[in-house]
Amino acid sequence: MDSYGLPMSFGKKSKTGPVNLQSKVEKTKRDSAPVAPSPATPVVKVEEDSSPEPGPSVPKAHLTVQPSVAGVEEEGGEEGEQEEQGEDIGPLPPTNGEKRKADGAPEEEVGEENSDEDEDEDDDGDEGDPIPISHEIVLKDHKKVVSAIAVDPSGARIASGSHDYDTKLWDFGGMDARLRPFKTFEANGNYHVHDIDFSPDGQHILVISGTVQPKVFDKNGENEIEFVKGDVYLRDMNHTKGHTAEINGGSWHPTDKNRFLTCSNDSTLRIWDVTDKWKQKQVIVVKSKERGARTRVTACAWSSDGKYIAGACLDGSIHVWDTTKNFARPDRSGENAHGKNTETTGIVFSRDGQRLATRGGDDTVKLWDPRNLRKPLAVASNLANRYPETNLIYSPDGRYILTGVPPASKGEKGAIVFLNAEDLQEERRVPVGEGTVVRILWHSRMNQILATLSTGAIYVLYSPRLSIHGALLPLAKMPRTAPRDLSFSVADLKPVIYAPDALPVFADQKYGESLHQREKRAKKMKPTEPITGVGRGGRVGQSATATMVQALFPNRIDLNEDPREALLKYATKKDEEKKKD
Repeated sequence: MDSYGLPMSFGKKSKTGPVNLQSKVEKTKRDSAPVAPSPATPVVKVEEDSSPEPGPSVPKAHLTVQPSVAGVEEEGGEEGEQEEQGEDIGPLPPTNGEKRKADGAPEEEVGEENSDEDEDEDDDGDEGDPIPISHEIVLKDHKKVVSAIAVDPSGARIASGSHDYDTKLWDFGGMDARLRPFKTFEANGNYHVHDIDFSPDGQHILVISGTVQPKVFDKNGENEIEFVKGDVYLRDMNHTKGHTAEINGGSWHPTDKNRFLTCSNDSTLRIWDVTDKWKQKQVIVVKSKERGARTRVTACAWSSDGKYIAGACLDGSIHVWDTTKNFARPDRSGENAHGKNTETTGIVFSRDGQRLATRGGDDTVKLWDPRNLRKPLAVASNLANRYPETNLIYSPDGRYILTGVPPASKGEKGAIVFLNAEDLQEERRVPVGEGTVVRILWHSRMNQILATLSTGAIYVLYSPRLSIHGALLPLAKMPRTAPRDLSFSVADLKPVIYAPDALPVFADQKYGESLHQREKRAKKMKPTEPITGVGRGGRVGQSATATMVQALFPNRIDLNEDPREALLKYATKKDEEKKKD
């Protein structure tokens, strides 16, 4: 009867059982969650030998292996056991609320404690792993690669953009078991969405599509603000009021809710003010050493304090500007940071602003000192980059740099690569799902990792022990398994006849409808408007003064009178006058 929308019983409603959140969380546990490294594993260090040797002045590296904890205990021998026996005299200290098994406890109590430990074993399985990747939920509503994603500062709402032209808004607190967005709209018609970002107060959303005009919406996807486009016939970009070529990326100011940054193929970065949509606030023109002195700015970013702006270009260069100075020329530049004619798809500052990381189209990730961009501090290679929206981020604690990679071979999954933030050594690789991992976001407040894939799916990785809210909210709204009152069956109820149009299968699917489809459907229901001016299409036109003339002379024209009969009246009058003469 649930399929027909009818109750299973009448009268007093049956009591619903409590929601077993623990079982719901267990269903979202990942099969391929990596195991944290064991502390007993031997640690390998590389030390430099300072003693000079004949030949080239290159320091020689030698390996020193530290013994494991288990090995140290074995070397202790009987002396360690005697010391332990001497220390065990007297009651043991408290263990901060943790259960402790006494030596003289009965076997039944020991068995009960062991059973409790077995039950909690799954919960504490990721106790040694500080990264929230033990569980996952999948948000699947896009049809093509999800190229942009953002989460508001509170962690309650997600905005995503895709190559299917749609921008979708998700709310963790409002989602149920279906995990569907509450709003879908096309920000710029049939253009791919390149970037999305929330304002610092979470009240506005910046949407960057493959057009020359950035757009800002409120947090519900309404109240669109479209900024002006520049004059394409002006050569000097300093005199244009907006972009004149496709915009590649955008980022909101980390502290100012009214300012945001965009970069474009017109070789400029522009700072905008939400309160003035008719002109940008400042223009940063990038001068390239290539022919024509122009290049494409493919990525841009603010520093965490908003004092610096970084931009990456198609000619392989990266630049850093100081916002307190003139933007006529960059403070620091690196001309050969990445390969020429390759898109540097991501650039990000560290939280303290002392490091700068870039994700190149030459399948590398490089670490820089913003004060010296001539030579990278470290390089990680063989990281394939298939999409121009692939980004990289810092972890909230600043220990790791995360980026996405495609599957290594057929049948494998796209993965998130964790690189050491000091030397870019690969720490771990977490498989996510089928397809290429494009965008990654680690929200510090929820402590959850979001990854977008080329298949149109959004994976939310979390840990029940380390994460709060976010993915845990819709799990509490899963369908409840309450006891049913089977006293009434289908045979006891009268049959219900449904018209074909009333069934959900045949209803109009207005959800997920594009802007063009909504306008086309609205035109069908709109009545035909009267024609003003000259008639066309076989219809008689109507001038602006026709209504006034009809009001002044209402009796002069009888629309119901036959014109032939009116003319024959004058013919009979002339015949009668002739007969009289």
